[in-house]
Amino acid sequence: MTYQDYLKEQRELAWRAELRKQIPAKERTSKERVQMPEQDAHNRSINHEEVNLGLTAEMAVNEAQRCLDCVIPTCVEGCPVGINIPGFIKCIETKDFLGAAKVLKQTNALPAVCGRVCPQEIQCESKCFYTIKMNKPAVAIGNLERFAADYERESGTISIPEVAAPNGFKVAVIGSGPAGLAAAGDLIKAGCKVTVFEALHEIGGVLKYGIPEFRLPNYMVDIEINNLKQMGVEFITNFVVGSTASIQDLRDEGYQAFFVSSGAGLPNFMKIPGENYSGILSSNEYLTRVNLMGAAKKEYDTPVFLGKNVAVIGGGNTAMDSVRTAKRLGAERAMIIYRRSMDEMPARKEEIHHAIEEGVEFLCLNNPIEYFADTKGYVNKMRVQKMELGEPDASGRRKPVPMIGSEYDIDVDLVIVSVGVSPNPLIPSSLPQLEMSKWGTIVVNKDTMQSNIPDIFAGGDIVRGGATVILAMGDGRKAAQGILTYLHEQKK
Repeated sequence: MTYQDYLKEQRELAWRAELRKQIPAKERTSKERVQMPEQDAHNRSINHEEVNLGLTAEMAVNEAQRCLDCVIPTCVEGCPVGINIPGFIKCIETKDFLGAAKVLKQTNALPAVCGRVCPQEIQCESKCFYTIKMNKPAVAIGNLERFAADYERESGTISIPEVAAPNGFKVAVIGSGPAGLAAAGDLIKAGCKVTVFEALHEIGGVLKYGIPEFRLPNYMVDIEINNLKQMGVEFITNFVVGSTASIQDLRDEGYQAFFVSSGAGLPNFMKIPGENYSGILSSNEYLTRVNLMGAAKKEYDTPVFLGKNVAVIGGGNTAMDSVRTAKRLGAERAMIIYRRSMDEMPARKEEIHHAIEEGVEFLCLNNPIEYFADTKGYVNKMRVQKMELGEPDASGRRKPVPMIGSEYDIDVDLVIVSVGVSPNPLIPSSLPQLEMSKWGTIVVNKDTMQSNIPDIFAGGDIVRGGATVILAMGDGRKAAQGILTYLHEQKK
């Protein structure tokens, strides 16, 4: 730590101590957690507008006042990108809302995104003093992050983080999802020339194609991407690294390091009879068609079938996104078919709660075993088998065990399979010397995200096989530091 950093830290500690005197701990802990306003369940189930409506300034200040400003802020330990959580919350408490946004952008390139889709309840908020010691609702860190980012955007005064002088390094980021965007943000701040190569026609990766607008509006993603553009990041779309150009081609163009964040875009299927009938598709295809290609609009050339009896297989966030999308597209019966119980369901509790409110039917402890079709080959029925929970498996959850003789049929005209994804194999297949795991993920040093090929780093789903936005961003930030260390060592 430099002397200037030390002075800055001391000033912040003194400022926070002064705020503690103004509102005693007893008064802070007596406050109830502020509830996020949201659309009426019936109304939102028939539109694509954002469900959560955001906090007012008064609500945000009241929630910020609950923060106890712990001497050791354990909430930060739970944040994969290391946000200065006490710092931005204290800015909100003093009504310095633009200052809060600046603090967030020191470590987070996508605060409006993270404030909406990160599972704070199992990350930063799970480490909050209220949760750990008092058995009370945590400070609503995610809601406050969203408020600060939204306030800045709506104020028209968007701050662009400072960028260091050019350092002469040229880095390619492959994939414009959360991991790639986070890496690009840190690398450009350090003075690198950064180019992000995106295979699709839109920038944003899973933020655009995988998350519905009722959870994360596309225009908000575009605004945060535009901030990176203003910092100097170059984006090239419709460019498939490994096909349009090879890694070696890019090396020949002067790129000295690569961050592979091409995601896990290959959907998994269950390999059961009838799975190839028309009307059975993956969540990836369904959500991409709706979110990115306008498939729900009749005037578009890439329509998606609008089922009346829709079954979504799976219990994760993607399954919730799919079934809630189907509901908004007119499904009369929208069902989640999940082989474990509700307690084992990996989706965020908020998303499950919203789905129930919107009329989604949950058929837990059920598993599809076969599909049937009409004379034209379109699915019209699924056979499911009831399950019961046995001993815990490798995931720590109780293993579902089939109940013999419990099979029954359900009428369906659209089935969306959401049982996981596999990493995109294009780049690994173009680099046969790249070390891969048995699951098809790139093997990296977990501290630096460096692969066995020195100039290639990787993170996000191509390494994890499927994870949250914020974990992918954490990988991106870690890789950026690894890349900078590598480049400086090469320069010696």
